[in-house]
Amino acid sequence: MSAVTFNESSLKDIMNSPDTTPLPDAATSAPRPAFFPPSGPAFSAAVGKLLRAALPPLLGMALFVLLWQIVSASGGEHGLPGPAKTWESAKLLFADPFYDNGPNDKGIGWNILASLNRVGMGFGLAALVGIPAGFMIGRFQFLSGMVAPIVSLLRPVSPLAWLPIGLYVFKETEPASLWVIFISSIWPIILNTAAGVSRVPQDYLNVARVLNLSEWKIFTRILFPSVLPHLMTGIRLSMGVAWLVIVAAEMLTGGTGIGFWVWDEWNNLNVEHILIAIFIVGIIGLLLEQVLVLIANRFNYE
Repeated sequence: MSAVTFNESSLKDIMNSPDTTPLPDAATSAPRPAFFPPSGPAFSAAVGKLLRAALPPLLGMALFVLLWQIVSASGGEHGLPGPAKTWESAKLLFADPFYDNGPNDKGIGWNILASLNRVGMGFGLAALVGIPAGFMIGRFQFLSGMVAPIVSLLRPVSPLAWLPIGLYVFKETEPASLWVIFISSIWPIILNTAAGVSRVPQDYLNVARVLNLSEWKIFTRILFPSVLPHLMTGIRLSMGVAWLVIVAAEMLTGGTGIGFWVWDEWNNLNVEHILIAIFIVGIIGLLLEQVLVLIANRFNYE
């Protein structure tokens, strides 16, 4: 190996020569803060994705408000209230949503809670009866053939047609309202659950029969995981029907609730509050739908 040697003149030249190596720029060499937004193609792609997702609904809402304003302006002074006037009424309405001046004069918050309570009770009863009934109808062919004509006969009946029956049987408006919700929302649960059970592969049931599994193990290990997507679809449809029915039922039965509140505001010719109630019903229905979608995705085993 050859050694590298330095003489005195070479060492002096190195020490006296100017250092031309550029110093690192502090602005470019400093680490990027964790909160600093990404730049470059990734940032552009994220912005483009956000715009593609947000632009269609924003454009649709803008067109809806514009159409609403056109209809309102075309009606003149006694026409439909416009978006600005309805918004001002909504701000006053929600400034104190939980006031209580007696049985027939309560804030919008109490009416919403009363309707949600009725929907929860009626829907809960429908699920409590409809889910086991759907499993049995889908599991046993003889029972399915026996119940099919009854379901086909009663399912198309209008929900409000059941209200007089409820009033006659229960003699009170509250249980009659729950009866209407129950009888209207039970059919989607029964039909979707039975359809899911009937579509379970027969090979699974044959293996269970060979292994001599009990009916409870067949239900918990085979039927329930396979039927769960159909069951959640039936529950979503049933909840939508229940929320749809409660408004009409409360209009007729009175008391407290969003439906009664709409009818009371109509009697007072307060059209702005009726429009606000329409938006409230739609928003709450959308929120209930999204909650059930999240639950369905959480328990989706496909």
